Amino acid sequence: MEIADINPRDYPDFCDAYIEEACWKSTGEPLTDGELEMIDESDAYDEEIFEQALGM
Repeated sequence: MEIADINPRDYPDFCDAYIEEACWKSTGEPLTDGELEMIDESDAYDEEIFEQALGM
């Protein structure tokens, strides 16, 4: 999963961050734009934002 627009000044909210691209773990197939939007709207990727922001 690639997260874009991670701005350190926006910590801890990172409200401008969004999923730029992601793939299904089981198949390696890229998610469609619709699937990416569903994830973005759910805020289910907050932990991934923190990990990428901290370089983990």
